Amino acid sequence: MKSLLPLFMLLTLSIPSFLSAEENAEFVQTPYKEQKVVFDFYLDDPRKMSTALYWLRSLINPMTAQPYSIAPDFHDIKVVIHGTELVTLAKKNYKKYKTVVDRMRYYTEFGVEFRVCAMAMKDFDYELKDLHEYVQVVPSAITEIAHWQLNGYALIIPQVPAKKFSIDEIR
Repeated sequence: MKSLLPLFMLLTLSIPSFLSAEENAEFVQTPYKEQKVVFDFYLDDPRKMSTALYWLRSLINPMTAQPYSIAPDFHDIKVVIHGTELVTLAKKNYKKYKTVVDRMRYYTEFGVEFRVCAMAMKDFDYELKDLHEYVQVVPSAITEIAHWQLNGYALIIPQVPAKKFSIDEIR
């Protein structure tokens, strides 16, 4: 029986601390720096563009807050657009997508570049004159994304699935 006592004590003392109800998660202040990012927007529904733009906001907003205090225009951010969301950039659709268009225009004030694939633009029968003034048209979305990745930019591909549950339902 005496030989079991040290084993019992060893097992009792080695119970992971995460089982204790008094332990909490730890906040980690990652030492972020100025960002070089290329976003790949290829959405199956133009109505998802608003949600996709929240990914951009989620990159910029924490960086402007303490302790980083990095102004948005110190980042180098490209957004490459080549899916159905392209229709949000057509001048004729401004009223329908006004909120999204105005948010994109706002981000351009901080140096964010919105680049549209010329091949996708052709698929939608759009010409340069059909798109808003802040749009830059590039030969190919895929080649554009590869170019920026080869030049050290992080690739972010927003995932915008159909929402099935509210946060309250699954909390």
